[in-house]
Amino acid sequence: MKIRLKLTVLLTAILAIVVSCASNKGSKDSNLAPGVHKITAAEVIQGSNYTYVRATSDGDDYWIAIERAEVKEGETYYWQMGAEMKEFTSKELKRTFRSIFFVQDFTDKPILKSEATPQKPLTSMAGKQIAPEIPGIKVPKVVGGMSIAELYANENTLAGKTVKVSGQVVKFSKEIMKKNWVHIQDGTKEGDKYDLTISTQDSVKVGDVVIFEGVAAVKKDVGAGYFYEILIEDAKLKK
Repeated sequence: MKIRLKLTVLLTAILAIVVSCASNKGSKDSNLAPGVHKITAAEVIQGSNYTYVRATSDGDDYWIAIERAEVKEGETYYWQMGAEMKEFTSKELKRTFRSIFFVQDFTDKPILKSEATPQKPLTSMAGKQIAPEIPGIKVPKVVGGMSIAELYANENTLAGKTVKVSGQVVKFSKEIMKKNWVHIQDGTKEGDKYDLTISTQDSVKVGDVVIFEGVAAVKKDVGAGYFYEILIEDAKLKK
């Protein structure tokens, strides 16, 4: 009887520990901030500047890219902020990814509700949220136009002037404040400024190489925290 009693107590204690662990795990996941992706690193490829990770999560399998870092296959990681690029070709890897997310906040620590800064979805116009710099983009300057680096270098002289610019679409937000919002990059930069925002009635897709012509607004505040050093307004798609 004593042996049975001891076994019963032991099994009860073990069961309590297992239930407690499962409960704690579920509690941690339920406390993740909205929009956080919990992934397992299924495959890791190291480049000279970027680390490419094949992520798996609840049956999904996709690629992400982060600034070069140590990532271990089989380990769990988290991310919230990223921009998708379709048909992205890495010249270094000699490989084209049908879809890849360039991620800004990759971490091995859970991003919890109490710790995360509230973020707007990536599919919306995101005010202070800066699109990540996409490696490998090289779009020639359009004839009679300016590169993104030249726009920022000369921004103080451009207010109210019509400018033409070319680039690759890295983000597209539709029908916000009765306009479409386009982020383009061309591979040039002025200091840490490499991304240009354009408002337009025209529609494009992420990955398109485009030419826009519109009026430059400098230090433009459109309200609700949306401020731009340069904004090309009411632009027309030329290509």
